Amino acid sequence: MSIPWRDAMSQALYGPDGFFVAGSGPADHFRTSVHASPAFATALLRLLTQVDAALGHPSCLDVVDVGAGRGELLRALVGGAVEVSGEPAHSGRSRLIPPWSGSPETLTPTASAPALASDPSPVAVRPSLAERIRFTAVEYADRPENLPKEINWTTEIPHEITGLLIATEWLDNVPLDVAVHTEDGWRYVLVDPDSGVETIGEPVAPDDLDWLTTWWPHPASSSHADPDLTPTDATTENESGFRAEIGRPRDEAWADAVRKISRGLAVAVDYGHLREGRPVDGTLTGYRGGRQVPPVPDGSSDVTAHVAMDSVASAGAAVARCAYSLVLQREALRALGADGGRPPLSLAGTDPVGYVRALAAASAVAELTDPAGLGGHWWLRQPVGIPLGPVVAR
Repeated sequence: MSIPWRDAMSQALYGPDGFFVAGSGPADHFRTSVHASPAFATALLRLLTQVDAALGHPSCLDVVDVGAGRGELLRALVGGAVEVSGEPAHSGRSRLIPPWSGSPETLTPTASAPALASDPSPVAVRPSLAERIRFTAVEYADRPENLPKEINWTTEIPHEITGLLIATEWLDNVPLDVAVHTEDGWRYVLVDPDSGVETIGEPVAPDDLDWLTTWWPHPASSSHADPDLTPTDATTENESGFRAEIGRPRDEAWADAVRKISRGLAVAVDYGHLREGRPVDGTLTGYRGGRQVPPVPDGSSDVTAHVAMDSVASAGAAVARCAYSLVLQREALRALGADGGRPPLSLAGTDPVGYVRALAAASAVAELTDPAGLGGHWWLRQPVGIPLGPVVAR
C-alpha cells in the first residue's frame, strides 16, 4: 500500500527495525566528516572553547550531539577535552591542525593545582574544561556497550542547554514529504515502502503549499527551468514532473532544537541547497554498504534528501532572535585552522618523518575541505544569547 514519503521515511529510519535503530550503525554504510578525519573533532573543540569563552566559562558546559550515530564524535571530543585540561586522554590528539594562539592546544590548565593554605591571598581556580563539560548523545538506537561513561545517552534533546549543540548530518534524515508539480498544482508523492514504486496523491495541504511557495517556487518561474527535462516515472505526459522535498518538518525540528538552548550555539552541518538553486528533480536517494542506491523505504538502507538550508536557518533565527551564519564547510574549517595545506618540501630534507606525518595530516584535512565532497557541506551557526563573532575567514 502506498503512503506519504514522510510516513515511509519515519518507519524505515526510526521504526523498531529501522535503519538508524537496528544494526551496527550508519558508519558501515556512508562516510561523514566525523568518520573521515579526527581533524573535524579538533576543529569543533576549538569552536567549543570559543563558545565557552563567550559564555564566561560556566560551571557546566553542555555539548549535545543530535543524531549521534554510535557516539563517534563525542568519543573524540571527550578525549580532546580531557587532554586540553592537562589530564590523561582517552585517545590521543589528532595533531592534524597546527596549534594557534588561544587554541585548545595552547591553553594553560586552570585546575592543575589547588591554592596553597599558606598563600595569604588565595585566588579561586576555575575547574578545568574536562571537569565542566557535560556530554549528551541524542539517538534512537540503544546506548553502545563501550561508550565512555562521560557521555550521557538519550532519545530526546535535553532542555536548558548552556553550551554547544551539534547536528552533523541529522537534518537530512528528518522525514519529510515529497511533492510533484502537476498541471493543477503541487501534489504529494506516495510510495510503496516495499518496492519504492511511487504514485501521485492528493493536493498538498495549505501549510505545505505555503512552504513551497516561499522556499521552493515552481521552476517554470525561475531561470533554473530545463526545457529538456524528462518527466519522472510518477507523472503522466500532461504533468511537469518537477519535484520538491517539503522541508517544513526540518524547519520545525531545527527550531525545536534551538529552543532547547538557554545560551550557547547551535551548529548544523549538512549537505543542502539554497532557494535560488533548488534542484528541479529533488535529491531523494538511498545509501547502503558505502554505495548510493535507489531510495526504497524498507529499512534496509539510509533514505535521505538534501536540506533547504536557508529555510532551516530562517526558522532557527525566528526562535533565537539572533543573526545566523551560513557558510560552506571548507570556509568554516579553514577559519578554525584546518586548511589542508601541504607542508613545505624543505621539511622532507630536515625531518623526513615529520614531513610524511604532516603530508598525511594535510591529506586528511583536504578531504574535509574538498569542495566537490565534504567541503561542500553547509555550516549553519545559530547563536542564542551570546556574542559570537564571524567564524569564517574568506
